[in-house]
Amino acid sequence: MDIVEGLLKGDRRALARAISLVENEDSRKRETLQQIYPHTGNAYIIGFTGSPGSGKSSLVDRIVGIMRGEGKKVGIIAVDPTSPFTGGAILGDRIRMQEHTEDKDVFIRSMGTRGSLGGLSRATRDVVQLMDAFGKDIIIIETVGVGQSEVDIVKNADTTIVVLTPAGGDSVQTIKAGIMEIADIFVINKADLPNADRTRTEVSVMLDLNEKSSWRPPIVQTVTLKNEGTDILWQEVQGHKGYLETEGLLSSLRLARAKRDIEDHIEHLIKSRVWDQVIGTNMFEKAIKQIHNKETDPFSAAQSILERISLDNKD
Repeated sequence: MDIVEGLLKGDRRALARAISLVENEDSRKRETLQQIYPHTGNAYIIGFTGSPGSGKSSLVDRIVGIMRGEGKKVGIIAVDPTSPFTGGAILGDRIRMQEHTEDKDVFIRSMGTRGSLGGLSRATRDVVQLMDAFGKDIIIIETVGVGQSEVDIVKNADTTIVVLTPAGGDSVQTIKAGIMEIADIFVINKADLPNADRTRTEVSVMLDLNEKSSWRPPIVQTVTLKNEGTDILWQEVQGHKGYLETEGLLSSLRLARAKRDIEDHIEHLIKSRVWDQVIGTNMFEKAIKQIHNKETDPFSAAQSILERISLDNKD
């Protein structure tokens, strides 16, 4: 049984192998993604983002428990910093979400960012498609907590949840970082700590200033250690999904995502074809020296190089 056949039949090992192909830019990656694509588009995608230490993983662990209680099959992509030694994710699957590691209907994969900006691994979208084709009802993306660049998650999720904590200045920092605009739901986690109500008020005031959308992000307070508030959070997620469907926005959201997917792939293909013909060549090294010696400028050198190479598909 090949990887695609196994994946579509629900073989977890086949899914794991397919994800590895994607992450490692294996030569079989493109064919694999092409074959599974007709089987995608069924999963609902939820993004969790927020500052480091806000308890995103614990919150995901709790809400997955609720989803599983309703019989939902769940995939989790945990995007972590990349290890400088192995190139893999620093945090592994087994130290996250311990409650669900033995559940055959929950598939957890940690992925390193591998230098990608935006708080997401470049392979995230491809892995979402693999999990979707595998038959997951819900796919959760949890991003590495790095602040401003995490706004990229909105490109991948249907519902985006921003997690804050009280008494740490999180809300103000989040507003400065521009994450405010991407949240469909706000969660104030560790809400048993002092200043939780003040943080809620700060976020609410900022929402009052932004009346561009017909959807006002709800603010949910949770205490994951006591499993408080996660049932309300799940209700709000379902409420947002219902809103998108009723207003016809879910289809528009996914249409825009398809457009971005094409744009991203075009950009990647062009870059690959350019660099394959340029890097390490005499033409490139000569251009570098000419720029250094002020015999030409970078723009002119780049234009000259592009005029001398081919962008035709040679596959």
